[in-house]
Amino acid sequence: MSDTPALLVIDVQQSFLQAPYWREDDVPVFREKLLKLIDAATARGWPVVRILHEESAGHFAPASGLVTPMAWVPDAHDVVFRKQVHNAFTGTSLEAWLRERGIGWVIVSGIRTEQCCETTARVASDLGFAVDYVTEATLTFPMIHAGSGSHYDAQDIKQRTELVLDGRFARIRTVDDVLADH
Repeated sequence: MSDTPALLVIDVQQSFLQAPYWREDDVPVFREKLLKLIDAATARGWPVVRILHEESAGHFAPASGLVTPMAWVPDAHDVVFRKQVHNAFTGTSLEAWLRERGIGWVIVSGIRTEQCCETTARVASDLGFAVDYVTEATLTFPMIHAGSGSHYDAQDIKQRTELVLDGRFARIRTVDDVLADH
């Protein structure tokens, strides 16, 4: 196995701009951290893997024209995978692509922290990959619990994701931690 990690950039796509829950509050920090990670990966020769989410209808449908990277995402990437489920492995050839290159380590970033990013981290770990989960390079939105009506802000959700992933499925890292390690 190579010591070179692959950076997974999950679902950072125009589709989200049409979602009823879209908010700009945390976007500036997310954008800054993700761009730093992409720029560093590119400079270090780490593969950048773009993942796009597709559905059969709505703003995630290919026909919508919105299943494209957000305008500020650099074109730097080595491969694109399109998924129809929450994780980036099921139904794609991502695992084979990584293994063909001897990559056993992935760095997870993207949108939504607790959905596609967390699920991808769990599956990657179950498949035997080492996983660095860079929470600050993920984005999510407030949610209301359907049963209790309790409100969870984006930071609450990120903290919960770190709690359930850390030491079980991933190492929780900052961008600077990841860059210092590699």
